[in-house]
Amino acid sequence: MKQRVLIADDEPNIVISLEFLMEKNGYEIRTVANGDEALRVAREFRPHLLLLDIMLPLRNGFEVCQVIRESPELNPVKIIMLTAKGRETEVAKGLALGADAYITKPFATRELLEAVKRLLGP
Repeated sequence: MKQRVLIADDEPNIVISLEFLMEKNGYEIRTVANGDEALRVAREFRPHLLLLDIMLPLRNGFEVCQVIRESPELNPVKIIMLTAKGRETEVAKGLALGADAYITKPFATRELLEAVKRLLGP
């Protein structure tokens, strides 16, 4: 069974490259473009990992992360915040809300894959 990855980002170019990278490495993918969709699809798709942008429409990534961590059925999901917001306070907030990793854009694909494999296993 393939491990499932949910990509929550509203930038089409980022989504296309993430989708390609994750599929090429054997993951089953779903994509969403706003925070409300991220929560709805997470409940249906049951991802092992969520690649989460902070600047999402309707509900930002911090809010999505918090809801997931407060939800018993979603809490096991690993979360990598993948965002252009890289100030120390934002990184600290993301990690405090329960993100497992925080990677700033632009990112190296190798760095992202290493984080994914560290969280999901080989």
